[in-house]
Amino acid sequence: MNAPEWLKPGIYGAVIGGALVGVVGFTWGGWVTGGTANDRAMAMSQEDVVASMVPVCLEMAQSDPARAEKLETIRAASTYQRRDALMEAGWATMPGTDAPNRDIAQACLAALDVDALPELPESAVDEG
Repeated sequence: MNAPEWLKPGIYGAVIGGALVGVVGFTWGGWVTGGTANDRAMAMSQEDVVASMVPVCLEMAQSDPARAEKLETIRAASTYQRRDALMEAGWATMPGTDAPNRDIAQACLAALDVDALPELPESAVDEG
């Protein structure tokens, strides 16, 4: 069987073009493998869960009768130990779980803004 003279350069062009399209697609085109897509989806869902649980943490902190003492404990802790102090306070333990969540504790700590001015007692609030 005799192949046409143009077949060999055509095959080389198709192979080189396919490789070039693959390289360009994965580097600049935003293409990802299934594993990478799954990893990104899991990370995004974890971030969304943490973001949705921060209001629960803040509500637990707000309704805690020992809030002032626990906030002082958190303030007294060094910056890198505050997350652990918040976890020990119990505010990062979500309903239905037994252990606190470190990611929720970090997000809740950022939302609490423990370095803000101390809270005024409720009787000292000016209602005028």
